[in-house]
Amino acid sequence: MSAPLADEPARRTVRERRLVHRGPIWDVVADDVELNPGVVVTREVIDHPGAVAIVALDPDDRVLLQRQYRHPAGLEMWEPPAGLLDVVGEDALTAAQRELYEEADLRATRWDLLVDYSTTPGGSTEALRVFLARDLVEVPAAERFEREHEEAGMPARWLPLEEAVDAVLTGGLHNPNTVVGVLAAAQARARGWSTLRPAETPWPQRRRYVMADVDPRA
Repeated sequence: MSAPLADEPARRTVRERRLVHRGPIWDVVADDVELNPGVVVTREVIDHPGAVAIVALDPDDRVLLQRQYRHPAGLEMWEPPAGLLDVVGEDALTAAQRELYEEADLRATRWDLLVDYSTTPGGSTEALRVFLARDLVEVPAAERFEREHEEAGMPARWLPLEEAVDAVLTGGLHNPNTVVGVLAAAQARARGWSTLRPAETPWPQRRRYVMADVDPRA
């Protein structure tokens, strides 16, 4: 029996790195990369801190989706609770628990790792970890997080998982966390949840440093 198929870590020599843009959330850097001996190409990279998303399922296997305006796409998208990994030293599970509390007024007593993926591997370092949250508990009104800006007015909807899958496959839902999370949850459930991994599973693909702050030739 052959070994399971898996992506493999790889390195190429970076001849030079230049900061193109320093942004409040992510940077853009330009790397001159030697892909093959004597073949050097320039690749502009969005250096992203990464993010987490949460597929929250209630006892009736309904998934929580929230509608949020996404300016680059020009769409109000239905998507699961999610957030950036922009708190220094915060692990991914803690970040997911915080986002579920802040965005959805929920806590969960059962957490599993559903799926990991790279959102745009051809142009961004963003790594995304999707958790499955079950055994949900509503946060009392007096303890709820006070949301502001675009998060203050996000309508929420509980959708049966089968309907969410249909909405993805018929082209109604486009947010990548929704597409990946909903399809992964449906497949995991069909396999009796046997594919779930511990929530604390190591995540080597998560960004370890800010690219612009590191000399790749050192």
